[in-house]
Amino acid sequence: MGRYVIRRLLQMIPVFVGTTFLIFAMVYALGDPVAAMFGDRAPDPATLARIRAELNLDKPLLQQYLLYMGGIFTGDFGQAFNGQQVTELMGEAFPVTARLTMIAVGIEIVLGITLGLFSGLRRGRLVDTLTLISTLVVISIPVFVIGYLAQYFLAVEWQLVKPSVSSAATFDELIVPAFVLAGLSLAYVTRLTRASVAENLRADYMRTAVAKGLPRRRVIGVHLLRNSLIPVVTFIGTDIGALMGGAIVTERIFNVHGVGYQLYQGLVRGNSPTVVGFVTILVLVFLLANLLVDLLYAVLDPRIRYA
Repeated sequence: MGRYVIRRLLQMIPVFVGTTFLIFAMVYALGDPVAAMFGDRAPDPATLARIRAELNLDKPLLQQYLLYMGGIFTGDFGQAFNGQQVTELMGEAFPVTARLTMIAVGIEIVLGITLGLFSGLRRGRLVDTLTLISTLVVISIPVFVIGYLAQYFLAVEWQLVKPSVSSAATFDELIVPAFVLAGLSLAYVTRLTRASVAENLRADYMRTAVAKGLPRRRVIGVHLLRNSLIPVVTFIGTDIGALMGGAIVTERIFNVHGVGYQLYQGLVRGNSPTVVGFVTILVLVFLLANLLVDLLYAVLDPRIRYA
């Protein structure tokens, strides 16, 4: 196991370098970040040259990237155009989005797997049909539509929740945004669990377990569910990073000042250091989540061993 983890960590290095370089190159290729700082009021060429030199923008792209990566390894993600350190923005945004993502993933795991399990065990019945129809409806509706509908009915019409999240972003305030954020993934988890359960019900080991006279709870909980969760765990693991990075719409609707909000502000204002810094951390989240998923395979399926 230890050798496998070390090998996977070493494999992450070229992936991290390649993805961060592409992100760095694409963000800085979108336009001149120094010109975006001043908007329509263009300063004199001397001032532009001085600022570009301070931000290392007068150097070749590869040298800029190497200087940026050197700063990252020392904990320096650069400075936003408003003078605030990017690490300070991360310290404010990532805890909020982490709480939002935790609630969303919890909703996916509890509701998605439960609905998928019941639907798979009752394949072709009314419960299965209703589950398939409802998940298809959720998949078909864009996230911003679900978000605005939830905000309008729950906050404006019925006044069950507040229309926007406060700066504290407590867990109870994040429940509705988490449901909106997890809606699409919840539908996919439900359908994936249902398909995996229905397929494994016809497997030979299930007929053997039933023939041995094992209790139904043990047959479903130990034999059926554990083997059915392998593709579901793969999806949820990769979805963690997607939820954190894809929360831009949800955080804008409910005024959640998290990672999505900061990315949106950085893209609108052309604040390249903020965008590159936040996306770099999201790349690390993706890589670590994939590693965790691979390690969970051995827990779910005893036949899997890491040499």
